[in-house]
Amino acid sequence: MAMWEYTAKAAATGQILKGQLDVPSRDEVIAFLRRGRMTPVTVREAPTAIKMPSWGGGVKTRDVVIFTRQFATMINAGLPLVQSLTILAQQTENKILKDVTKQVVYDVEAGNTLADALRKHPKAFTDLYVNMVAAGEAGGILDTILLRLATFLEKNDALVRKVKGAMIYPGVIMSVAGAAIAILLVFVIPTFQEMFASVNMALPLPTRIVIGASKVLTQWWWAILGVIGLLTFGFRQYYATHDGRRRIDGMMLNAPVLGDVLRKSAVSRFTRTLGTLISSGVSILDGLEITAKTAGNRVIHDAVMKSRQSIAGGDTIAGPLEASGVFPPMVISMVSVGEQTGGLDEMLSKIADFYDEEVDVAVSALLSLMEPIMIVVLGVVVGGMVVAMYLPIFDMVNAVQ
Repeated sequence: MAMWEYTAKAAATGQILKGQLDVPSRDEVIAFLRRGRMTPVTVREAPTAIKMPSWGGGVKTRDVVIFTRQFATMINAGLPLVQSLTILAQQTENKILKDVTKQVVYDVEAGNTLADALRKHPKAFTDLYVNMVAAGEAGGILDTILLRLATFLEKNDALVRKVKGAMIYPGVIMSVAGAAIAILLVFVIPTFQEMFASVNMALPLPTRIVIGASKVLTQWWWAILGVIGLLTFGFRQYYATHDGRRRIDGMMLNAPVLGDVLRKSAVSRFTRTLGTLISSGVSILDGLEITAKTAGNRVIHDAVMKSRQSIAGGDTIAGPLEASGVFPPMVISMVSVGEQTGGLDEMLSKIADFYDEEVDVAVSALLSLMEPIMIVVLGVVVGGMVVAMYLPIFDMVNAVQ
């Protein structure tokens, strides 16, 4: 059965009554109301609660971008808000986003603002999204804000994909190297070990090391997996603490080559997010708080929150950003100039555009450096193991000669 919500007018008193009824169809709700001498005003199916899946299958950024652009187009064309949302709910392909939109339609029809309706679905619409929509509603420029939001989401998603793409190649190479080493130690090395044991000869040190590693892996694999599991659990617990996350994020920012990519992408995300919020009419204090939440790095988060405290105390943003040691001098100087001239949002957008290009350069540099390093490491490890196994064979051949 479906849950139906109704609004009806009592025939005797004229009082408006609201309630819910669990029956198979809308006609049965109307029949129930008429038996109670009530005149139906509205009867509609109550929206069901939406459960976001814990592992994948959620609302992708691309789906939200398409939704936002189509929404902006319809609002700009003069379509009413509820009608636009209803059309979006009908044509959205993502099942979760479709259900979310239906609930948003219901809440807006019930008298909520669009921003309040979206705020009930934080896994689909972020704080940044909701605050910008609220600013657009208050200023009567919802279509402009939605287009700006779509552009921001596209650029931010492209930035995230660039950084993740830079991590894929090293990850694949390390996985292949680990698999190759494990196969050699588990299946190949024991065969050589049995052959060497049958001739009872003294083995060189490299060969003994490789055979010892093979014995450890084949006999104590469960202990190795247990240690890896404990280390992973311990790392996650430590990273969940404020100090642990700050220390690890700081180490990542200071790492050779990779740190340069992370730092530039963090600067780009910070400046674009804050610039978009300020230009959309969100207050500087709310903008800094939202930007801190979306920073993705505890060091950046703390620096932005200190800037927020500085602004609240009547000081500037640039001071705490400079004290963090994360932001380059050029960024600090341009932010300071933007504060003094009143064009902070434009200055932040220019910084973001510049650092988007810098991220491209940094990612290319990382990949060009990682490729030969990975090949050399893989060749040295696997090749070293093969050579270690053939050293006793060379000794046997020399002894025969």
